[in-house]
Amino acid sequence: MSNLLWKSLVVSPAVLGATLLVSATAIAAPNATTEVSTTETTVAAEVVQPEILAQAAPTNSDSKVIDQVNNYSTEGRGNNSLSQVTSVSQFSDVQPTDWAFQALQSLVERYGCIAGYPNGTYRGNRALTRYEFAAGLNACLDRVNELIATATADLVTKQDLATLQRLQEEFSAELATLRGRVDALEARTAELEANQFSTTTKLVGEAIFAVTDVFGDRSGERNNTVFQDRVRLGLQTSFTGRDVLTTRLTAGNATPFTLADNAGNDINSAEPLQTFNVGSTGANDVEIDRLTYEAPLGPVQVYLAAAGGKHSHYTAVNNPYFFDRTDGGNGSLSTLSSENPIYRIGGGAGLALNIPFGQGGSIIKPSSITVGYLASEADSPTSGEGLFNGNYAALGQLNFGLGDRVALAATYVHGYHGTGSALFDGGEQDNLGTGVVGTNLGNLAGGSNRLTGEQSPYSSNSFGLSAAFRPSDKLSISGFISYSDVTGFGANDNAEVWSYGVGVALPDFGKRGNVLGVFAGVQPYARGIQAGANDLPYQVEGFYKYRVSDNISITPGVIWLSSPGQSDNNEDAFIGTLRTTFTF
Repeated sequence: MSNLLWKSLVVSPAVLGATLLVSATAIAAPNATTEVSTTETTVAAEVVQPEILAQAAPTNSDSKVIDQVNNYSTEGRGNNSLSQVTSVSQFSDVQPTDWAFQALQSLVERYGCIAGYPNGTYRGNRALTRYEFAAGLNACLDRVNELIATATADLVTKQDLATLQRLQEEFSAELATLRGRVDALEARTAELEANQFSTTTKLVGEAIFAVTDVFGDRSGERNNTVFQDRVRLGLQTSFTGRDVLTTRLTAGNATPFTLADNAGNDINSAEPLQTFNVGSTGANDVEIDRLTYEAPLGPVQVYLAAAGGKHSHYTAVNNPYFFDRTDGGNGSLSTLSSENPIYRIGGGAGLALNIPFGQGGSIIKPSSITVGYLASEADSPTSGEGLFNGNYAALGQLNFGLGDRVALAATYVHGYHGTGSALFDGGEQDNLGTGVVGTNLGNLAGGSNRLTGEQSPYSSNSFGLSAAFRPSDKLSISGFISYSDVTGFGANDNAEVWSYGVGVALPDFGKRGNVLGVFAGVQPYARGIQAGANDLPYQVEGFYKYRVSDNISITPGVIWLSSPGQSDNNEDAFIGTLRTTFTF
């Protein structure tokens, strides 16, 4: 190595370390707390002063195994990854007037052991540890060996070799430590890979613990304070990196409350349902409640459900902070506040497509059309059931945005419902005969003869609008309205069902990750079909999700139900809940 090169290198240990290759191995090694100063000084001596190097004595910091594996697995990613350069002019922060320019240029042109950052910078004033310095030195030693092996030894002088030998001896301890730690990391990584669950599948889970009760004279006497649970374990498998096969197991014992009317009789409705009631098996029996596959087909996103399909799996719900992964445990408490009831019409097995179109502009953003078909009796060969002859719901939705803070959707759902089937069953008719949201009349008005009470099949044509507006990062406003025109196949069994609501959420309220939410709306109801049951069943919910950690949240909340059963004669009910959600 030339005398000029060596003088430049001994000006500062930082310059040598910065000009040498800082390998990914050094980055993966534990960060030493003692660093070499990058102050630009001039040293006349032509050897590295032992007292300067002694000031940067190595520190023994034994990082945790998981931290080492994480660092090792992410080497080469992000803005701190290094890449080889072929010319010093590739660095935007190195100029010919810089005092170390010639040293850098020499190392690049003669030895090719200089690396920079992906953004085109070199960061020559950055402090470095002795481990990084040793790793860079080792990289140049390897490069010198290559030159010698390829008969280009004339580029390496005796003085170069003597200097490199001196440096190698000086940093032999650091080089040995780095080599040992890298070997240990590779061994631990190999052990993890050999014992990992799957190379293509990851396990995701959610466990909900909920203490809840109903307050009110009649309803309070009818129910007790309960401690309930629901657990979901999902296997998410990807075969191409862009697709996902979801297999989810569910078990729970969360059964809904039963409200009482003014005479003390049961009000069989879905009004008191909370999100963790949906999908619960009632006795902690394990079942597969979702089996879906999602994959892109060109610009189109394809959704295929073999079991447990929901419209909200594949379409935009536009209810941020209230909706969570189809009745998950990190959104609102009630099923009404979670999403527009129109998405709960039908469910099961079927196919859906999300088709983007349009380029968008400064105001209207690129849009998409979502179409889907789900049948809740697709697995049954019995007459009147199956994929096309049983209960089904076909959805079409137009999605578009205004600017960056407004999302809108217009939805249409056509459904067929067999005798006694709830309109808003969400494909859960086997577990919840009253539906998952809405009053009893709102769910079963269709197909019910006004005079005889006889039930018959019916069809429905439903229309909905949903919108989400986020004026700031600390405020979100969302709302929906839905209307269903229900047509029975018998006499006097047609109905109209309405529902609407609006919610205000304050994300990061009090702490990052927390959410304060208030939602007010009207449960799905049918008017004019039964005397004394024509009042609006209002609901107001308030909750505060407190994030204990990334994987644990606690959500206290209160739900007020007014005129349950669509009658002002029935006393109001209050539901208090303390929900704890564990995700992993």
